Amino acid sequence: MDIQTILLNLKIDQLNAMQEASIDAWKEGSDLILLSPTGSGKTLAYLLPLVSSLKKGVEGVQAVVLVPSRELALQIEQVFKAMATGFPVMSCYGGRPAMEEHRTMRGISPAVIIGTPGRMNDHLNKQNFEAGTVRTLVIDEFDKCLEFGFQDEMAEVIGKLPALRRRFLLSATDAEEIPRFTGMNRTLKLDFLNPEETVSQRLSVYRVTSPVKDKLETLYKLLCTLGNESTLVFCNHRESVDRVGKYLHSMKVYCETFHGGMEQDDRERALYKFRNGSCHIFISTELAARGLDIPDIRHVVHYHLPVAEDGFIHRNGRTARWEAEGNAFLILHDEERIPDYVPRPLEEFELPEPTPQPALPEFVTLYIGKGKKDKINKIDIVGFLSKKGGLGRDDVGRVDVKDHYAFAAISRKKAKQTLKLMQNEKIKGVKTLIELAK
Repeated sequence: MDIQTILLNLKIDQLNAMQEASIDAWKEGSDLILLSPTGSGKTLAYLLPLVSSLKKGVEGVQAVVLVPSRELALQIEQVFKAMATGFPVMSCYGGRPAMEEHRTMRGISPAVIIGTPGRMNDHLNKQNFEAGTVRTLVIDEFDKCLEFGFQDEMAEVIGKLPALRRRFLLSATDAEEIPRFTGMNRTLKLDFLNPEETVSQRLSVYRVTSPVKDKLETLYKLLCTLGNESTLVFCNHRESVDRVGKYLHSMKVYCETFHGGMEQDDRERALYKFRNGSCHIFISTELAARGLDIPDIRHVVHYHLPVAEDGFIHRNGRTARWEAEGNAFLILHDEERIPDYVPRPLEEFELPEPTPQPALPEFVTLYIGKGKKDKINKIDIVGFLSKKGGLGRDDVGRVDVKDHYAFAAISRKKAKQTLKLMQNEKIKGVKTLIELAK
């Protein structure tokens, strides 16, 4: 399949310079290291060359993509499927039964597997797929994999892939050295990082002074001031995320929380609501700093400052992406030391008095208890919401259909009436549970 057809499937007009350089470099036959900022389109920069290396009619897994998180694995899988190349793909990660993944492997015979190092080792140890057919290895967010302490697990995976011919490493920051276990050979490095742009020129950075060491009240006032614009709040610890979320809920501020200690379904649901606009405040650990596809984030709030400059760069990289502008807010107490990596001087952001009332998102998310396996698609759901739910085009936002359920964003103002109208109604002759997503 040619690149133009894939771009048409993805509804992308053209590639950027980094993506084109990646495709050209891959043709030279070397192992590649690609360094490019967060949000620059690295996923497509390696998926397009990867697809070009896959061979039709070949049995077995031809490529393995290692990633540091299940969210990133799912995201890459979705992009690959949207490319509509005809090659089967699947993701593997902890938090669900490995046996279930093995059944999927047997059923679809994937050409590409995307997974976290630990789960990939699990399948290789059980010989759930033939390691000898894998020719290509991609390590996405390579520096983050090392940061998370995956070195031993990654070395183990690579050691079990005897027929590797090509390797492709990607990162948003430059690692000091590439460990020998990667087996990089005749390496070509593409560096699209601009060391002078540690903070985007489209990003405005503000200081918000907290009069007391406990910053909860200051955060509340700031979020109320920012209104219903998409805002990502970073905390350094899971316990802090939970504490901030609990406090904001007590103050009638609608938000979602996100960290590695949560159940997978809860994390995916929170992320979905933030993406579709039915939640505009997302409280997270460093887990949301990279790898997640969350478009149109207007504000980043550092409730806690990250421990290193890389964290500051990646957090701020969630906003001011492509041609958009964005803001970063540092909530600081007077006694708090400001690290050297923070740009000076910091403009003070004055909180208004009185504090505005918390704003609610325009949309809410509906949970629909049927999905692809029930022969329900996006068009079916949009039509159902229109005909049975009385919703117009502008009342329906993003709709995502999974295997056994679906989510749909609808107008908050019409949600109550819509749910009432849809009571006891059927989608394509199938009765199903429809309720507000919890």
